[in-house]
Amino acid sequence: MSEGKDMSFLGHIGELRGHLIRSILAIVVAAFIVGFNINWIMDHIFFGPTRNDFPTFELVNHFSKMVLGEESIHLPKDFPVRASKLYQQFNVMMAVSIFGGMVAAFPYIVWELWRFISPALHPKERKNSIFIINAVWMLFMIGVLCGYFLILPFAVNFGVIFKISDIIVPLYDLSDYTTLFLQVVLGMGVIFLFPVLIYFLTSIGILTPMFMRTYRRHAIVLIMVVAAIITPADVLSMLMAAFPLLLLYEFSILMCGYTYKKVQKANGNLPAVKK
Repeated sequence: MSEGKDMSFLGHIGELRGHLIRSILAIVVAAFIVGFNINWIMDHIFFGPTRNDFPTFELVNHFSKMVLGEESIHLPKDFPVRASKLYQQFNVMMAVSIFGGMVAAFPYIVWELWRFISPALHPKERKNSIFIINAVWMLFMIGVLCGYFLILPFAVNFGVIFKISDIIVPLYDLSDYTTLFLQVVLGMGVIFLFPVLIYFLTSIGILTPMFMRTYRRHAIVLIMVVAAIITPADVLSMLMAAFPLLLLYEFSILMCGYTYKKVQKANGNLPAVKK
């Protein structure tokens, strides 16, 4: 957005279009980089949670040896994956490239958004918005990492070790694994933006910390439902998803309380705290 605050509506639309084009170009460039390195990414990152040397499994087995004297997680050496359709591998490559491009470019996209809205803000609002903008991309990245390192490995572990008969030979579908990967990792990234939503709802007077504390039990039930949606049907991976979401809700209550006090002080309903 230009420095002039009296820009016309069409001027704002043109400025927004420029930011959107740059954001899309950033995603495309990042997606091309992922696509050119797709073999390494598929072998070491995408299928990483299917191997015993994955950091999460090694950490769990390390503590398991200390407590139980033996490893508690041991996946089969091979993870047989089949591509049952002619263009299935190409479709998966496109999905992984676009997803990787979105994740890699997300901080830049948020920065472009801040560049668009910051000229219309007062100096104090602009200073506060820097904190919010940084919180958005940091929370998203933390959610993505949480889904990848905390939830996805246990979901894969359950799917691999669960058996109803020794006669059945496992042969996993590439699209099913891709759906699981994107559902868990991207889903956690989006859900971790919850504190930002709480901040805005509190700022405009819709939410209060009292309300969030009063309906904590209802929120726990909703969190369990969300955890069941973004994970497979097993209880372990659902609990692994619910635990960080519960911590996130408690953090959101603190965020709501802090924001609520600032709003009340700005409105003159609370006395200023002397330093």
